[in-house]
Amino acid sequence: MKQGLSLRVSQHLALTPQLQQSIRLLQLSTLDLAQEVEQMLDDNPFLERNTEEAERENYGLDQADLPARRDETDGDFAVSPATTADSVAADADTPDVDAGLTDSWDGDGSVDLSPDDGEWGGEAPARTNNLDDSERADATELARNQESLTAFLHRQALALRLSEVDRAALRFLIESLNDDGYLEDSLAELARSLAGEDLEQAEELEHRFAMALHLLQSLEPTGVGARSLAECLSLQLKVWLADAPDDETTACALRICQQPIDLLARRDVRKLVQLCGASDVTVRAAIGLIGRLEPKPGRRFVDVERIIVVPDVIVTRVGQGTQQKFVARLNPDVMPRLRVHDIYASALRQHKGEGGQALQQRLQEARWFIKNIQQRFDTILRVSSAIVERQKSFFVHGELAMRPLVLREIADELGLHESTISRVTTAKYMATPFGTFELKYFFGSGLGTETGGNASSTAVRALIKQFVAAESPKKPLSDNQISDMLREQGIECARRTVAKYRDALKIAPANLRKAL
Repeated sequence: MKQGLSLRVSQHLALTPQLQQSIRLLQLSTLDLAQEVEQMLDDNPFLERNTEEAERENYGLDQADLPARRDETDGDFAVSPATTADSVAADADTPDVDAGLTDSWDGDGSVDLSPDDGEWGGEAPARTNNLDDSERADATELARNQESLTAFLHRQALALRLSEVDRAALRFLIESLNDDGYLEDSLAELARSLAGEDLEQAEELEHRFAMALHLLQSLEPTGVGARSLAECLSLQLKVWLADAPDDETTACALRICQQPIDLLARRDVRKLVQLCGASDVTVRAAIGLIGRLEPKPGRRFVDVERIIVVPDVIVTRVGQGTQQKFVARLNPDVMPRLRVHDIYASALRQHKGEGGQALQQRLQEARWFIKNIQQRFDTILRVSSAIVERQKSFFVHGELAMRPLVLREIADELGLHESTISRVTTAKYMATPFGTFELKYFFGSGLGTETGGNASSTAVRALIKQFVAAESPKKPLSDNQISDMLREQGIECARRTVAKYRDALKIAPANLRKAL
């Protein structure tokens, strides 16, 4: 085989660092974006928060002037994100996103992403209360102030008269609990983790832990410190039985918890009657009693800050009657207020000496970061406005009126790529009159109807939920019956599809929904 040299001409799309950053910021959630902003503020000295309230008239740009306009008085730039889909032309998926940087960002240019009402071209959503800013409580701050399960147990342990060794053993077990209040590791494993290869010390620690576990399980909430679901339920039933020792139902429920837990999960009444030696009526009443117990004692102590959903877009109703329409606006509370540090930028222009190129690059990075954040919110608003336009019926009648919608439809309408729509709709939330939903919630495949049209899978799931809510507790609907009821509504939905939607809605099968 002979070796040789050859030239080949080919075209390919190169992702510039600025475009890569734009794509990455686009797919970040609100919380991740906040962390990214904090990191950039720490790393880049040219970037700072804009704490000054900008006057409305300073940012009253015409739509034709967007996205930037030079202020003739001081040479700064004021960028205003558009509030309509037509006013935004740039997006992360355009390959020439970095074109015109020199013209758009000059000298000590300043870009402000302030959530000022006039800057964003519309009025802010009305406040739901009349409290002053100092009296308004933040949900995240309230979540931080909630007492944890560990702190609650430590506070109870202070009231116990224990030796230093027993107090340390109890503290160690409390710290070993998971969020649900269960002790996942066995006492032997916990002892070996402290004693190492010293078997005598491990045996002594295990004995100490056994006594500490008894004390732990006597604390509130009842059931804490259990090593299994059966033990957790048994601890709660023993407290009930202590108050009413002659209660036959509670005693039967305690015996049921000592049997294999899968029998209780399947509600195998016939087998439980044989194993517990109780009547059919007593076993059914005992199963109903167990259903009222708390399977996760630490549930109410879970840090609610982790499940807080901050909407990126707020949908408001405008107009009345036939003139009524819904408008999507960005949530000003999640939008960072950033600008280029004027003093540092001016100093860099006046003293261009050694190291100036590196500092100039950091200044350029700050400008690009602000521009990419603005572009992120512009794209989110464009996609949200298109979703609101397509799903008008949902905002009027609810999820039963949801239309089939796929990513391709929005992508074609806005001239974007499907991957961009997917990034925008992931981990982004919209506050609507019916609640707060992820943007992906408004997309769903279509099911055929008798009239030749399509019904949204979201609307079908809502119908299934409605059928189950109205069913007789003694005779719950099977998947076949639900499929037949959907067919009566003109929707072709197979039994397996009904089962899939029912599982997605976390609705138990018919045999487990049957009332006892």
